[in-house]
Amino acid sequence: QVQLVESGGGLVQPGGSLRLSCAASRSIFSIYAVGWYRQAPGKRRELVAAITSGSTCNYADSVKGRFTISRDNAKNTAYLQMNSLKPEDTAVYYCNAGFQLPSDRWGQGTQVTVSL
Repeated sequence: QVQLVESGGGLVQPGGSLRLSCAASRSIFSIYAVGWYRQAPGKRRELVAAITSGSTCNYADSVKGRFTISRDNAKNTAYLQMNSLKPEDTAVYYCNAGFQLPSDRWGQGTQVTVSL
């Protein structure tokens, strides 16, 4: 079973940046697609960005041009670079990985708060 651990969340001012990391426990991670999801209070969990095993990327319209997903298979790690953050980006961010997304493999989540 692959375990996923997110890190890198925190409090940032509007317009700031954060880089989230998702570390996987096994090298099989390299053949999985990886998705970053977020869930704000009172809202459903939504897909923010995804990257295939071949590094094809897709983004939600709300984050296009601001967020970048990437992966380093040698480190069994995926990243989400978030720039020009807005208060509406405030949420718990989760990593997910599998042959199809979403899979049943979720991390514990990392809180991102965008506020003055």
